[in-house]
Amino acid sequence: MPTVVFHKGGQTYTDVVKENTNLVVRAGIKQFPYPHLRYECGMGKCAKCACRVLAGSEHLPPVNWKEKKQLGDRIDQGYRLACQLWLNSDIELTQDVEA
Repeated sequence: MPTVVFHKGGQTYTDVVKENTNLVVRAGIKQFPYPHLRYECGMGKCAKCACRVLAGSEHLPPVNWKEKKQLGDRIDQGYRLACQLWLNSDIELTQDVEA
C-alpha cells in the first residue's frame, strides 16, 4: 500500500492509502489528504490540484494531455495534477499555498 507524504504551508501530512488511489477523490469524500489538498473540478480542467512531485515521479504514468494543457512549463519543474494520478507506489508531494 502506497505511503503519501504531503507538504503544504510548512506542515507535513503522511498516510497510507490503498493501491490505485486518487487523492482528489479521497479529499472529496473527506479522507486524507482532506482538508489540506486544494482541488476543485477533479477532471483536469482547473489545475487547482496542481502539486509538485518531490519523490516517486518515476512510478507515475506519463504526463497526459490535460496536464500539458493546464501546467505547461511547470511540468518541467515537477508539477502534476493530483486529479489525474492514480497512485500505486509511494509518493511525496507539495502544494503551493496559493494557486
